[in-house]
Amino acid sequence: MVGRREHTGDMLSSHPDSRKLLKALLDEEELILAPGAYDALGARLVEAGGFSAVYMTGFGTAASLLGRPDVGLLGLSEMVDNARRIAQSVGVPVIADADTGYGNSINVIRAVREYERAGVAAIHIEDQVAPKRCGHITGKQVIPAQEMTAKIKAAVEACSSSDFLIIARTDARAVEGLERSLDRARLYREAGADVLFVEAPETKAEIATVARAFPNVPLLFNWIEGGRTPSITYEELKRLGYRIVIFPVSILLSATQAIHDVLETIRSSGTPEAFANRLTPFRDFLEFIGLPEVTALEQRFKETTG
Repeated sequence: MVGRREHTGDMLSSHPDSRKLLKALLDEEELILAPGAYDALGARLVEAGGFSAVYMTGFGTAASLLGRPDVGLLGLSEMVDNARRIAQSVGVPVIADADTGYGNSINVIRAVREYERAGVAAIHIEDQVAPKRCGHITGKQVIPAQEMTAKIKAAVEACSSSDFLIIARTDARAVEGLERSLDRARLYREAGADVLFVEAPETKAEIATVARAFPNVPLLFNWIEGGRTPSITYEELKRLGYRIVIFPVSILLSATQAIHDVLETIRSSGTPEAFANRLTPFRDFLEFIGLPEVTALEQRFKETTG
């Protein structure tokens, strides 16, 4: 059977209040580990793997929907549609990438309301100039700090639930330097951000500096393979006081390699037979995606005649 525990994204159950759950998790001792899913299947696998949250990755969403890099090609509706599918497939909280908020403060208000209606528990908004770029590739630009502060204030006021979390992300490290990115983060916190996300620190010393600058503020860390930020252990992040760790591309990169490998096997030998022992058994996969549940529902609501 795929995964280690039952997922709760079944067709008739009502999901638990994931927003309250995410806020409660922030108060616990353990880090919130949120692997990045780019579709509902990936989200269900994350939940079944025992994780307490799912991250809807913008990078992965762009790659999966368009086959293109994360350079601002997707709009609000496309991102929210993906967030909705992911949130509806699981019972754990979903943290979603909301890019720049898709415009000015008025656009941010609409974005918050759309993501709330989609069922996610939190979004992060960044201070890049649109069209944005992935935080770990070159060529980024940032908007004035005052403009971003207004966006955060608008986002906070737009929330219909006090449990919906606004995560303020700054990409200023690569543009203005670390100290200025910390200054921006302080402004965003004062504007009402629940969690701070200082993107792409470039050394372990910088990772620690960010943590020391905000000793009593929930911090999000972006763990990205091959990015501008060095690898760091779970224990180090916990000791420094980070609260949420997202892994935007781990699933995407592993899936890409696995797909490449099975395609190479088919191309070289004519069938996937040599790869079969590395595949999830078909019956197990059908069970995981809920075929027994659908069959039971068909029987329960079967029309009778006569």
